Amino acid sequence: MQRRFLTIEQVAEELNVGQPLVRALLRTGELRGIQIGGRGIWRVSTTDIEEYISQAYKTTAERIAAGEIPEEETEGN
Repeated sequence: MQRRFLTIEQVAEELNVGQPLVRALLRTGELRGIQIGGRGIWRVSTTDIEEYISQAYKTTAERIAAGEIPEEETEGN
């Protein structure tokens, strides 16, 4: 059974990024999440992660089409 909510650590692993980046994305609202309990522990739904990824693909495609991302950045990575 797939979990509905993931921790910051699990989100970072899923996106293959560091936990500080996930925290920054949550603080700016670029990635939706909720805080639970008195200590404000973050949780991110799997649906919100998928929406973030879809939006990131769209934004990246728009930047490539607009010539904002040099061709060498898209090669071999």
